[in-house]
Amino acid sequence: MCVAAHVFQNTARRWSVISNTNAYKEDEPRVNSEIRASEVLLIDDQGNKLGVVSTPEALRLSEERELDLVEVAPQATPPVCRILDYGKYRFQQQKRDKDARKKQKNQTVKEMKMRPKIDQHDYDFKVRAIKGFLEDGHRVKVSIFFRGREMAFLDRGREVLNRVMSDIGPLGKVETEPRMEGAYMRMMVSPSAVSAPVPKPLPEKPRQAGRGSSAEKA
Repeated sequence: MCVAAHVFQNTARRWSVISNTNAYKEDEPRVNSEIRASEVLLIDDQGNKLGVVSTPEALRLSEERELDLVEVAPQATPPVCRILDYGKYRFQQQKRDKDARKKQKNQTVKEMKMRPKIDQHDYDFKVRAIKGFLEDGHRVKVSIFFRGREMAFLDRGREVLNRVMSDIGPLGKVETEPRMEGAYMRMMVSPSAVSAPVPKPLPEKPRQAGRGSSAEKA
């Protein structure tokens, strides 16, 4: 197969991928001839910054490499474009989106209710439960319920929430600061990176008893 035919086939394949996945949508990057800017900040397929070049020159360089020109930062001045395989880029992006949706689906919101005058035993029990939720990757809504005259002592509820954050340590981080919702003061806590479950090492298999080595026989 001649070089010209090979280049034509690769170009046709890339444009087929682009036409199937990117009939320009607002949430999709512009590719090749869809790029409107007259010049771009170009990054090549090896991650090297080539500086600001005209869009026709960037397209020429991408075609030389049998790759695509993709606008990755349209809001920049000038827009940032990368030379890459758009089909592969789309596949990796879809895989990341799928993994993110899966993680979000598996994550649930747990709620732990307390009182501003909670006793130590009840407090310790509930903090242990919060830690367990965070270690399992769940978000936790910690709620302080105020009854009647207790509404005059909101600072006590805030003190309990501050104590909770101190006691869960590095397992969680505040996602939503304490705020009043009716008779409840609520705070949302999400797992921190260090609270992600760590796989336990597999136990070592016991060594099978076999015939002794030549050294043992000696």
